[in-house]
Amino acid sequence: MSEKKTNKMTMDEHYVRRQALWKQMKAAQNIGQTVYIFGVTGSGKTSFAADFLSRKQYCYISMSDAGTAKLAGAVQEEMDRVDKRANQRKIFVIDDLHLLETQEDRMVCEHLFAELGGRKDAWLILISRAPIPKWLKAVHVRQMFVTMGEEQLFLAEKEQEKYLRRWELSPTEAACRRIWELGHGHPLYLKIVCMRLKGISEAESAGDREKAELCAIEESRKDMWDYLETYVYDQWTVELQEFMETVSIVEQFDLPMAQQITKKKDAGRLIQQAQETGNFLITRIENERSVYEQRIPMKYSMRRRLLEKYSQEYIDELYFSAGNSYELEGNVTEALRMYEISRNEEGIFRILIENMRRNPASGDYFQLKHYYLTLSEEKIKKSVELMAGMSMLQSMLLNKEESERWYQELAVCAKEATGGMKRAAEARLLYLDIALPHRGIIRLADLLKRAGTLFMERKTILPEFSVTSNLPSMMNGGKDFCEWSRKDRELAGSIGKVVTLALGKYGKGLVSLALAESFFEKGEDDYEVASLAVRGRMQAESGGKIEQVFVAVGILTQLSMFNNRMEDAADMLESFRQIAEQDAKKLLPNIHAISVRMDLYAGRLSEAYRWLEEAPDEDAEFNTMERYRYLTKVRVYLTVGQKEKALLLLDKMRFYAEKMHRTYIEIEAGVLSAIAMYRIGKKDWSKVLQEAVEKAEDYHFVRILTREGAALWELLNIGIVTWQNQEFKRQVMKECEQMAAFYPVYLKEKQEGNVILSDKALTVLRLQAEGLSVEQIADQLGLSKAGIKYYNQETYKKLGVNNKVAAVTEARNRRLL
Repeated sequence: MSEKKTNKMTMDEHYVRRQALWKQMKAAQNIGQTVYIFGVTGSGKTSFAADFLSRKQYCYISMSDAGTAKLAGAVQEEMDRVDKRANQRKIFVIDDLHLLETQEDRMVCEHLFAELGGRKDAWLILISRAPIPKWLKAVHVRQMFVTMGEEQLFLAEKEQEKYLRRWELSPTEAACRRIWELGHGHPLYLKIVCMRLKGISEAESAGDREKAELCAIEESRKDMWDYLETYVYDQWTVELQEFMETVSIVEQFDLPMAQQITKKKDAGRLIQQAQETGNFLITRIENERSVYEQRIPMKYSMRRRLLEKYSQEYIDELYFSAGNSYELEGNVTEALRMYEISRNEEGIFRILIENMRRNPASGDYFQLKHYYLTLSEEKIKKSVELMAGMSMLQSMLLNKEESERWYQELAVCAKEATGGMKRAAEARLLYLDIALPHRGIIRLADLLKRAGTLFMERKTILPEFSVTSNLPSMMNGGKDFCEWSRKDRELAGSIGKVVTLALGKYGKGLVSLALAESFFEKGEDDYEVASLAVRGRMQAESGGKIEQVFVAVGILTQLSMFNNRMEDAADMLESFRQIAEQDAKKLLPNIHAISVRMDLYAGRLSEAYRWLEEAPDEDAEFNTMERYRYLTKVRVYLTVGQKEKALLLLDKMRFYAEKMHRTYIEIEAGVLSAIAMYRIGKKDWSKVLQEAVEKAEDYHFVRILTREGAALWELLNIGIVTWQNQEFKRQVMKECEQMAAFYPVYLKEKQEGNVILSDKALTVLRLQAEGLSVEQIADQLGLSKAGIKYYNQETYKKLGVNNKVAAVTEARNRRLL
């Protein structure tokens, strides 16, 4: 092996050096520490090494050209030439380690690398497509390799721009954005894109040029797939290729799913082989199990291969198997998608019926409405569950007439059917009489008495109810029970027992919690409220439902907040969140919404702003099951100064409240609408507030007003509101003033402007937003770490935050980024 540099390790002539990685490499060279560089095909591994060693002598060996015997011989030959007196290290670059397949070859290399890594006169650089394999980990642990993964090799967005300039390209903003979305700085993909873009004429008009660029970028994806086909997949065994093709139909998979789809019991062996062959599988741990996902370019190219190689019948069978796997693990959305692709109507029908056997809070009525609304009437009429479910779904969609039409169809079935089907239809009719949202609570007490009596006499078994709809409330849960609060103690004594029986597990703790919430809303004795809530929680925890426990937590956290014990409230909510994480994931969105409301009280605005990104989009579609989160979103809108958005969402909430007889939401939305209108400068704000106060006063609901603290205190102090009950007024004004004192920044509108950051400070913040560390930013801007920290502190001070995440979020909210 020659002493001079070989021409085998080449570099992209437009290569953009990553300074932070270069420094890391230099530090490793200084002490002779072994470096392990890994990443998917085309991630720039060899280009980086070639760039770093461009002025150095080194021995380069690729395992694609040499066997282990040749490798060992070449290393020995080079080491024999080392001049011991020169006190120099011989540099060895060993590439394509992922090609080592036999145990014998791996043992040879393990011994050789251990020896070289321990020598003071040698420096070892190892390059592979895969992370450090199991067979090499013992050496890695002993010698502490410096590892450099593809995330470090990929270019940042600014470096992508630099790379494009080196190609003398100036794509449109839309084209640059699309390149980043598809490639995320993947060096090979960038090179392929640039080769395509070079063919576009600069003389084209702006519109035509942008269109041509976007078209070229999409074509580059196919070029990338073709490259993978030719230079990667063909190096694999046929068995591994087939395995990766079949599992590509799903976004991610675990071992049981891989076994189900591929029908291979030894799928685990193939997963390991795929990991060792190249870093093409992303691995995550979810609920103590390994979940795998193919990288996007590979996933799409594998799906293309699948379509080209196999019959439609075989592909349908694969999707059917994937649907079975999703169905077994309870992921009905993905199961339906798989069955739909495989045109398996039986599987779709089975899931839809099973879903309708659950109540709307635990089922996926709204999420699956596309499937339900495309079912033929003939098919729906064959199933009692589907007829009842369609009546419930249409009510949830605010289609009262359609809901009642399906109710009548079910009534006809109950009249004409016999045996088990007749009993099932009658039970569903009684269920709908009680549960249909648009019917409110008229005659509900009588209906619940009847249901309880039938249950005690064992004449019917009712489907499962949800009293809360996954909200931290019963008064404002599945139904609006404001009217019942007028006679709360009386009703608890007269129908409490029979209602508890009728609702089964949902009835455990119901009476205690209903009284606790009613007393809380009326501003009655805190001790009695807490005592009832704790008792209700313990009853619910003893064989009841976790949804009722959530109601107790909701009452107790609010009680703590009203008494200026925010830390206690936060701790209690966090403890319950950990329980829900394991046992009731459907509660998590509303648990997070409570946490966001706490953030607004405490002035932790960055957390509330960040939540907006995951909040339900009311403009895409209005989902009545998201009402608690919508009203949380209104409050965040008011805080960030988006008053018009808040008012538009409140208009939808008020329309929903009117249609569905939701008195509580009507009052709450009225109060928040008045605050928004006052801030906008609309004259009618006082009229809207007066109507809301009158309704609250009618029910003696104190907390629905005082909850808005400082935001409402400002309006009440103007003195326009007319009060009927002076004692009620005194209670509201006193508590509202107290809440304003406890939480002075609650719903305080954030002022947009008045913050000016220097160009350098903005650049530092922008690089932080891209995920760069202080060291990386310092290298890129040619500043010291202390200088970067100084800019950070000044920026945090101006934005009123205390950490990087909050600074980035605040800057985006102020449209500085």
